[in-house]
Amino acid sequence: MTLAPVPPAPPAPALPEPRQVVLHVPEKRRFEVHVGGRRAGFTEYFESEGRRVFVHTEIGQAFSGRGLASAVVRHALEQTRAEGRRAAAICPFVSRWVAAHPEFDDVVVQRRP
Repeated sequence: MTLAPVPPAPPAPALPEPRQVVLHVPEKRRFEVHVGGRRAGFTEYFESEGRRVFVHTEIGQAFSGRGLASAVVRHALEQTRAEGRRAAAICPFVSRWVAAHPEFDDVVVQRRP
């Protein structure tokens, strides 16, 4: 008696990513990114000479590698633009991000070299 080969099981369907939300928290001077209801990270700023100066961006280790830092920076700069404001990038991550996204040249008037 010869047994027919058993076909491999189909791959399990991928679980959907938890919902991602970016919030402006002005009392803490930062924009936060939340995933599945948990704060995953943020980008901090201070106000100076009419500019929003971004100084630090941080994503929790459990959330790294998902593009969340880019998402929170993009949202922060889009909101800064919508408010008719300008920005400066002192944070190394924000500075590198802006250099790679010239569509924000109208918002970011200064970045760290």
